[in-house]
Amino acid sequence: MLPRRIREARSWRPGMEFAVEETTDGVLLRPEARFPATNLDQVAGCLGYRGKAKPIEEMNAAIGAEVERRHGRGRY
Repeated sequence: MLPRRIREARSWRPGMEFAVEETTDGVLLRPEARFPATNLDQVAGCLGYRGKAKPIEEMNAAIGAEVERRHGRGRY
């Protein structure tokens, strides 16, 4: 069992799965991703958008522009 202090500091909960990697300094525990990696064209259908569908390239450009705008304001 991992010490409570470590579990709480990292918000690790019962049932979490970890990747275990042996390193020269010991053993590394890395939480497994909860969901597989996806991109926008794989999940866009679940967004509930009722307007006319936009091309993926246009959506990606809009998302990129918003990320840059927020980054410029120091949010990310």
